Amino acid sequence: MTARFLADAQALADQMVAVRRDLHAHPELGFQEVRTARIVADRLGELGYEVVTGVGKTGVVGLMGGARASERTVLLRFDMDALPIHEENDVPYRSQTAGVMHACGHDAHVAVGLAVAELMAKSREDWGGTIKLMFQPAEEGLGGALAMIGDGLLEGPKPDVALGLHVSSGQELGTAVIRSGALLAAADLFEIRVQGHGGHGARPHETIDAVVVASHIVVALQTIVARGIDPDQTGVVTVGSIQAGNAGNVIADSALLKGTVRTFDPPTRALIHRRIAEIANGIAATFGATVQVSMPFETGATISAVGPTEVVYAAATEVLGAEQINTTFRSTGGEDFSAVLERVPGNFFFIGARNAELGFVAPHHNPHFDIDERCMPLGAAILCDAAVRCLEGQG
Repeated sequence: MTARFLADAQALADQMVAVRRDLHAHPELGFQEVRTARIVADRLGELGYEVVTGVGKTGVVGLMGGARASERTVLLRFDMDALPIHEENDVPYRSQTAGVMHACGHDAHVAVGLAVAELMAKSREDWGGTIKLMFQPAEEGLGGALAMIGDGLLEGPKPDVALGLHVSSGQELGTAVIRSGALLAAADLFEIRVQGHGGHGARPHETIDAVVVASHIVVALQTIVARGIDPDQTGVVTVGSIQAGNAGNVIADSALLKGTVRTFDPPTRALIHRRIAEIANGIAATFGATVQVSMPFETGATISAVGPTEVVYAAATEVLGAEQINTTFRSTGGEDFSAVLERVPGNFFFIGARNAELGFVAPHHNPHFDIDERCMPLGAAILCDAAVRCLEGQG
């Protein structure tokens, strides 16, 4: 069915572009995707899906059974949220909401998802089992996948396979990244609260300077990867925010450090978590301060299973050609679809959206981010074909 899915997806290209640009112009932050969710739910209903709204607050689930006999269920995931970024693109579909932008391609994911919904509904006489469409809120660090799981996403029926995709401005149009194992890193956020004793900037001997303590902690944290991690492993420790003090002549009594950890394997992840706490507490004790270390948000590595990956690879080979598929690339970016893949075997892949000739080169989470929209029919065709293969028992 690959050729048929590709032809039908290409026929929906203009429709996908229209949906994507409408959503791009009206972006919504995590757990605020009310308009987007309504558009999704209304369209799924028109196509004949059983629709459940309010899953994980603003998530939407669509269910449809095929005409042929099969007990299998395949979940397909599409995230919906935007980012708190002010768009700087000069395009007709530029964000109309100040300070909010679809700077990671989730608008394209929704457009692909609705096209997939239509293609699967149109071909339901040719497949069996159940398709479960997951339109997810709050992927950008707010735990939307876990929220949907908590509301019963993986029940009634439980998926046998879960598939998802992400457009990538780092990969050329017409290519894909498909691999088993870890494609994206675990993405953990940490906070270190330093408590010292404030005072006059002219009398530092009477204080415990929280800024000095925090500064030593930041420098020391860089040694975790440089001197504590096996060079064959990958680890990132970044402190992205320091908040302390309000005046140049006042020694701050407290400071707050915020950062992120990126790893691919559990032992390295655990080691870095432990060393952050040990270093922070040790340095604080040296200066007579105290610290509180917490991990307010943790996302595991996005790990694809071998069987589903082989299925997606086979589908993508027919759509793109084997020479267009990269099986070795991985990224230290994070993705909370990992929460689904921890519970259901599946695959998550990148579909290329970069086109330097047309200027689509800006990285994700950048105010100039945009994509070559011709990637969307390719992604839709791959997902539909892979879903049918999985429903038939492959993977």
